[in-house]
Amino acid sequence: MALTAYPVNEFGPVMKGLIIGGLGIFHVFTAQFAIGGGLLMCYFQWLAQTGRSRHARAFLDSYFMYLVLWSFVIGAVTGVAMWFTAIQISARTIGMMIDEFHWLWATEWTFFCLEIVAGYAFYRYGKRLTDRARFTLLILYAVAAWMSLFWINGILSWQLTPGGWTETRNLWSGFFNPSFWPSLGYRTIASMTIAALAACVVVNVRREFDREARRELIHKASHLMAPIALMPLFGLWYLFAMPADSREWVMGGSVAMTMFMNLAVFASFLIGGYAVLGLWLQKLYINGPSATVLVVLAFAATAGGEFVREGSRKPFTIRQYLYSNSITEDEVASLRASGVLAIDPYPLRDAETYPNEQVQTGAKVYRNLCSICHTPSGINGLTHLAGTWTPTQRRMNIAKLQRTKAFMPPFASSADELEPLVQWLGWVCDGRPNMWPDSRETPSYAATLQQIQAWLDEAGTAPATRAEIERALAEWREHR
Repeated sequence: MALTAYPVNEFGPVMKGLIIGGLGIFHVFTAQFAIGGGLLMCYFQWLAQTGRSRHARAFLDSYFMYLVLWSFVIGAVTGVAMWFTAIQISARTIGMMIDEFHWLWATEWTFFCLEIVAGYAFYRYGKRLTDRARFTLLILYAVAAWMSLFWINGILSWQLTPGGWTETRNLWSGFFNPSFWPSLGYRTIASMTIAALAACVVVNVRREFDREARRELIHKASHLMAPIALMPLFGLWYLFAMPADSREWVMGGSVAMTMFMNLAVFASFLIGGYAVLGLWLQKLYINGPSATVLVVLAFAATAGGEFVREGSRKPFTIRQYLYSNSITEDEVASLRASGVLAIDPYPLRDAETYPNEQVQTGAKVYRNLCSICHTPSGINGLTHLAGTWTPTQRRMNIAKLQRTKAFMPPFASSADELEPLVQWLGWVCDGRPNMWPDSRETPSYAATLQQIQAWLDEAGTAPATRAEIERALAEWREHR
């Protein structure tokens, strides 16, 4: 795919990654509920038709109503919102995912269509069908939902661990990548757990069941949480399938990722502990508020896990190929010569509000290289991160960006576009005054560009190694 700058939308003080990440968490939780719900409904239909539970059929019909309302409506809305938002934020990443895996996306959509048709048929005619016909529809629904997960999981895990794809560009090498199986196992268990916890909520919502019936149904639903005992094994497998530096981020290298990793682990531990000790061993009754708290914990675990999955790819959106700002490793060198604005034909919004042409240029550089992960002064704002740096520190730290912070991509533009970015950043940090000096008019401008170019050459265009980062930190302290 040719190097192209796409028009992007701004979300004010909210970081773009939070927009798509927040939608993604809701969509993933909803999708996993739908997947696990299919398996749970098959189990309860089997209980009903084999006479193992006289309440199973009534529960199944009511549970399916909630599943349809949540997964078919909320899932559809958030799914469309994900695609709509993604093309506004990271069009090139989405384009590559479609370009590389278009037939697999088509296969996934085929299973998704089967899931919808089977679910709608059960919704419309389930109460009038024989047990065999009901079971057949539910099996179709469950298989289609899980196969949808199977195909999407391969594409998403490819982003973090593309495996042999980076050398061969072979579709199946990328799809069956190192994190494919642990991710699939982990998500399947999470789906079953979410569905079982949701069942505990539904049992308490439905007034037609007495306490003994609720106790029985909750106990039956808890059977679906049995695989949660394997979740630590799949979690460790997934962790060690990550690239070494990604694993370092979640093991303490990044405070935010470590925090969310701990959130996911702690919430999963609480749910698993309650399932084992309370629901299986003691066969406790669980009321509506308690069941709701457990569902919220499952949502927290999902949020933490998705944050880690997204964040651990840094500085890439497609590991070892496409950086988070939609520039490939090979393109950084060419952009160092031409400048990133050579591929950006779009006008600057509210250009008249900037004090001079140099600051306008800096705003465009920020838009192309920084805005995907940062805001000027909002969430993850550059004023908070670099507000105390001197102009010299800003020049050096940006020129050596991948060494300043290893989860940042190399600066992908020229020295005479880095300086406007520094001036724009200084202007923003200073409160956006009406007047701002143009550094091109200073006697030291040529020497400044020469120094910036020397730092760019020293940093190179490849991701940083651990030794390079430590050396850069030492240099930073000298200039502080």
